[in-house]
Amino acid sequence: MAMAGKSRGKGDAAVAAVTYAAVTGFVLSILYPLFNIASLSLSSYATYIKNPMMFFPTELDFSAYGIVFGSKLLLSSYKNTVIITALGTGLTLFMTVIYAYPLSRPQVRFKPFFSTAIVITMLFSGGIIPSFLLMRGLGLLNTYAAQYLPTVLGAYNCILMVNFFKAMPEELIEAAMMDGASEPYILTRIVLPLSRPILATIVLFAAVGLWNQYFSAVIYVRDQAKWPVQLVLREILLASSTEALRSGGNLAELNAARRIPMEQLRYAALIVVMLPITCIYPFLQKYFASGVMLGAVKG
Repeated sequence: MAMAGKSRGKGDAAVAAVTYAAVTGFVLSILYPLFNIASLSLSSYATYIKNPMMFFPTELDFSAYGIVFGSKLLLSSYKNTVIITALGTGLTLFMTVIYAYPLSRPQVRFKPFFSTAIVITMLFSGGIIPSFLLMRGLGLLNTYAAQYLPTVLGAYNCILMVNFFKAMPEELIEAAMMDGASEPYILTRIVLPLSRPILATIVLFAAVGLWNQYFSAVIYVRDQAKWPVQLVLREILLASSTEALRSGGNLAELNAARRIPMEQLRYAALIVVMLPITCIYPFLQKYFASGVMLGAVKG
């Protein structure tokens, strides 16, 4: 038995070692591209030519970031993205709560109809042309609203929130009703204060989606002053040379004047664009994990 115990202990240690090695390798495979891009954006062009696969920056050079933050187009698009993300996230949270809470209550009439209606949107969409015609008919072309309104009510978010609400103790709501509390009072004073995990989850989903989207702007926005930062970044990444992006106030024109390699401008722009949403995630992570689990398996 002692030998069997020793063999089992060695086997467990071997499995643990292999697991840690695999997890470490997986984490490094994710982190390496991020560190590589950050290092290249902070290094001189001569260092970039010598070692394009670097993990840490050498011979620090902030010229690319100076040009990025000096671009009027990028700064204005950054402001646009912040506005779109803030408005869209707030409206998404409001609409999801308003739609999901009644569906979690047992006495609501026509609940199957509204549940089916929201689920159908996961399977079918109106298409690009009907969506464009709708936005044009509503007078929303070249506006911020066209870039967040189509996504403010998502089926997946509603399903998560409905299941989370259903998992709450029914006794709390019944006790409030016996005391004469109305449904709006129950929702705002009892349900929502206990729903921080799912609310943080919806906020994270909505904010990341709105921050990273650019396709809505491609379809609905022709005014360059209303472009989100992701669309500007897309133009930068698709450009094959500085001449391809030459227009008033953009990065390419500044690049031609200062002779900064386009590769470094691309990497610097990538870091500037993804850094804010990356910094927000750690503060919402604990709520995000519990919100997804409870919303997905309860109910």
